[in-house]
Amino acid sequence: MSRFALIKAVLGPLVRLMFRTRVEGAEHIPASGPVILAGNHLTFIDSMILPLVCDRQVFFIGKDEYVTGKGFKGRLMAWFFTGVGMIPVDRDGGHGGVAALMTGRRLLDEGKIFGIYPEGTRSPDGRLYRGRTGIARLTLETGAPVVPFAMIGTDKLQPDGKGMPRSGKVTVRFGKPMEFSRYEGMDRHRYVLRAVTDSVMAEVMALSGQEYVDMYASKAKAA
Repeated sequence: MSRFALIKAVLGPLVRLMFRTRVEGAEHIPASGPVILAGNHLTFIDSMILPLVCDRQVFFIGKDEYVTGKGFKGRLMAWFFTGVGMIPVDRDGGHGGVAALMTGRRLLDEGKIFGIYPEGTRSPDGRLYRGRTGIARLTLETGAPVVPFAMIGTDKLQPDGKGMPRSGKVTVRFGKPMEFSRYEGMDRHRYVLRAVTDSVMAEVMALSGQEYVDMYASKAKAA
């Protein structure tokens, strides 16, 4: 049994019990081939719940600090996140974004599922913020379909993204796959990249019911 299968078998039922997790639309995730999962990001536990509710393993980029912690807690976090599919990247460095996209493309070329939060960071107030165009580059360069998803309720269980989450109800909702073959060969056109990204975020907004803010979340946090 792989470490991912072991983690899912042990922690999956616990997560569903603690968070009364409801999964909607999981049948929209293709059973094979490259897939991009793109959704909102409300709090830290989003990245713990998402891999455990998908039948296929989801690979995603995470802060390297998640796997470099000290003591028992640090080792446990490292074991969990690397086990479920997190690829640690120093996103605070000048080339963090480029490294993340290169990693995502490699995984998609290998026929795997790559999970991404187009907002680039957690929402500071529960609203949905403007998406970064990296998601558009990935789908146009690889031809992988985009399956939008929404995390609903996680921010109420872990409001500031820190500390132990409270028990409660969480819904993970997946939408129908989106494909953008009509834009093939146009991955360097910034208006196309923005249009693709905005269409993905519109689907995420429809799934989540969040208010949309046409501003990057990082700018809102810095204000």
